[in-house]
Amino acid sequence: MPDLLVSLYSTELADLKRKAGDVGVSIRPALPPELHLVVSWVRERFSENWASEVAVSFSRQPVACLVAVESGKLLGFACYDTTARGFFGPTGVDPDARGKGIGLALFSACLQTMKTLGHAYAFIGDAGPVDFYARTAGATIIPAPDMGIYEGMLRSAPK
Repeated sequence: MPDLLVSLYSTELADLKRKAGDVGVSIRPALPPELHLVVSWVRERFSENWASEVAVSFSRQPVACLVAVESGKLLGFACYDTTARGFFGPTGVDPDARGKGIGLALFSACLQTMKTLGHAYAFIGDAGPVDFYARTAGATIIPAPDMGIYEGMLRSAPK
């Protein structure tokens, strides 16, 4: 999957913020004492690799992970500045909570946070839903002959 580039100064970012609107859940920065809960949640629902990236996000100051919470229940997360500075992701929403705009709200909030922190662009490494990112934020593919930063990454052997 390709890497993508998003301008944090484009009009599409303002449009994204309007589209994300109020999804009826709290989108907020994760708190350091929540590290074990969020990392375990990500490991159970997504992957060990993503859990590792989330753990790194908690080492940043401020914590570089936003969470979607409703009635004390974690529904989703989105990280930035984990694998590399300026990178968005990983991000995920509980399968039972998908289709409610939570992923869009997390994506928008992360990009807004990155802009506030002084980033001019966000990179989405090894982007899965390319069409989603292009449609919602004007992301463009970064032409590259390899897998970018993830080229040669050690991976767990299948069980």
